Amino acid sequence: MNKNIELLAPAGDLERAKTAIRFGANAVYLGGKRFSLRSRASNFDIDDIKEACDFAREHGANIHVTVNIIPHEEDLEGIEDYLVTLQSIGVKAIIVASLSIIEIARRVAPKLEVHLSTQMSTTNSDAISFYKMLDCDRVVLARECNIDQIRQICQHSEVPIEAFIHGGMCVNYSGRCTLSNQMTYRDANRGGCAQSCRWKYDLFEDGNKISDDECMFSMSSKDLMAIDYVYDMMDANVTSLKIEGRMKTNYYIATVVKTYRSLIDEIASNNGQLSSDRLAYYRKQIAKAENRPCASGFYGGMPNKDTHLYGVNGAGVTHDFVGLVLDYDEVNHEAVVQSRNVFRVNDELEVFGPHLDDKSFVVKSIKNSDNEFIEVSNRPMDVVRIPLDFKVEAFDMIRRR
Repeated sequence: MNKNIELLAPAGDLERAKTAIRFGANAVYLGGKRFSLRSRASNFDIDDIKEACDFAREHGANIHVTVNIIPHEEDLEGIEDYLVTLQSIGVKAIIVASLSIIEIARRVAPKLEVHLSTQMSTTNSDAISFYKMLDCDRVVLARECNIDQIRQICQHSEVPIEAFIHGGMCVNYSGRCTLSNQMTYRDANRGGCAQSCRWKYDLFEDGNKISDDECMFSMSSKDLMAIDYVYDMMDANVTSLKIEGRMKTNYYIATVVKTYRSLIDEIASNNGQLSSDRLAYYRKQIAKAENRPCASGFYGGMPNKDTHLYGVNGAGVTHDFVGLVLDYDEVNHEAVVQSRNVFRVNDELEVFGPHLDDKSFVVKSIKNSDNEFIEVSNRPMDVVRIPLDFKVEAFDMIRRR
């Protein structure tokens, strides 16, 4: 069993990259301003990537950069200089979906590891043997593999294997979608996905509308959540477990990374699969950040109708994250908190952090930045003080219980 399995987290900006590392990610993948498939994420300029690399190095983690567009002729302009720069600032690996970019990287930036994107649709060990001849360092499997296939692939693979464990699932095979380009002229394979699969559609048969206005059709699936399969991945000697979500919030990243970090560590300590009660606990923890229903994807076999999202176009919004801890006043036993969502005196909340499991408390009082007592904290980013009889640390997060 691979007890040292890598937990790989997404980040859409520098704050989220640091959060992922603080909350237990061994590596973070992010996109630059060019050559990446998530053009609507905040994305990183070179200075931010360097700062992320420096921060990761200080915390024993690594930075991977997505260079995963399907490039047309004009898209390759500047790629050589970009890869050389990534190598020079300490990036560990690039994630690619084009054989041309593999060749360029090996020629101009040989110290960069090259990881094959899930968009390469790798579902068998023979394909991996071919990629090894191209000197690739890791292969991210297609999300259409089940757990038995992953075991077989890992058994025969000469290259380390990475697999997704959490996040959005594309309606098209391995994310190779042309819907967005056809309907909006935004090419999903060059960074412009409009998520057309999550729109709501009327259905017609012989010119007659047959769909229900209250539940229109969408092509979207439930998000992947592989809590029940993490032990199997570790037992199969998968190298890296990957979380999807470079456009997710800071709170979402903290919650999901913390949950999987704790799960991996408990499985390693237990030296085997956990009880159904412990797995249920971790599913409950994940649910505290989820804003779209989840399923296990293809891991248990071919998905059925229950894994589909009917009449849903996108994720809902939660307001459970109410504050970010900035400091703790040990003299007055007060947490200094940056308010994010509304909370009130007598609300029951809980704190969690990189070094703190859920700790609940009742808000006894709130003092604003003018040191005045208030009943409600309802100004986002305002700094308030709330009494706590236990110590918290900067970057801990407070949410509704």
